[in-house]
Amino acid sequence: MQQRGRPMLRKLDEELPVPQPAVLTDDAAEILAFARDALRSGSRCALVTLVEIRGGAARSLGAHMAVREDGMFCGFVSGGCVEPAVAAEALEAIRAGCDGMLVLGQGSKFFDIVLPCGGAITLAIHVLRRNDPLEAVLAALAARKRAGLRYDAAAQSLEFINAATEPGWEEGRFFTSYRPATRVVLCGRSIELRTTISLAEAVGYDVVAVEGAAELRPEQLDADSAVAFLHHDLDREMALLEIALASPAFYIGALGSERTHRRRCDELRRRGFPEASIARIKAPIGLFAKARDAGSLALSVLADIAACRAAGR
Repeated sequence: MQQRGRPMLRKLDEELPVPQPAVLTDDAAEILAFARDALRSGSRCALVTLVEIRGGAARSLGAHMAVREDGMFCGFVSGGCVEPAVAAEALEAIRAGCDGMLVLGQGSKFFDIVLPCGGAITLAIHVLRRNDPLEAVLAALAARKRAGLRYDAAAQSLEFINAATEPGWEEGRFFTSYRPATRVVLCGRSIELRTTISLAEAVGYDVVAVEGAAELRPEQLDADSAVAFLHHDLDREMALLEIALASPAFYIGALGSERTHRRRCDELRRRGFPEASIARIKAPIGLFAKARDAGSLALSVLADIAACRAAGR
């Protein structure tokens, strides 16, 4: 963001606190939990949502911030430079008890704020009046179910919806969707497995590590799960691979050369799997080829999973 010789926004009323980040996160569940906890403790709170993008933007449509009445906030609706200013506007809304729309970038009343992308974003500031929509979304995500929120700008209301939908406006209401955390099921027992586990946990994925089929339950694999086979032995992976292919997992990848994968496919055909099922397997695994060390392989595998998850959204 660039500034042009003036403060970004009008000077805050002395009665309002100075906005401060409470925690740095862009995880929707953590942001909603921050807002829920604020309401539970008796604090007023506003939920800010990115509802329109014109040109480029640092965040996706539906990105959130949560702002507490004491000035503490979390979440991002841009690249990090406008968030304190947005929090200040949210504090004004909390004090007034009224929702509002905030435009930043081109067409904004705040001409001192120029977004790096040169475009503009519109933010809906909703003063939360009920906790149950947030509770319902968080409960759904904890149960690994997709969910959503519906914001009615005219009615200044927020409602839980029992399904995920593409974020956007429909008949004056804005829909935001939420998916459970990416679950990464890692199969193997090598150094590649240990390294990939460490990196996946650092990213914040829900990690399940297994060696054999007896350790994996079919219900652990849902549409927000990815499975990576890091064995060096086809015989060890076959029983697990059968479970994965019968699941709705969005990603299935397997370690090994093209020659190894041909042998894998031949064995699956012998076991009666159709070509469409076999084609779901990404092999050789990973985003970039010939990762020869454990660290590079872990990066390659998790980057491939992240890319598939983003494309699926």
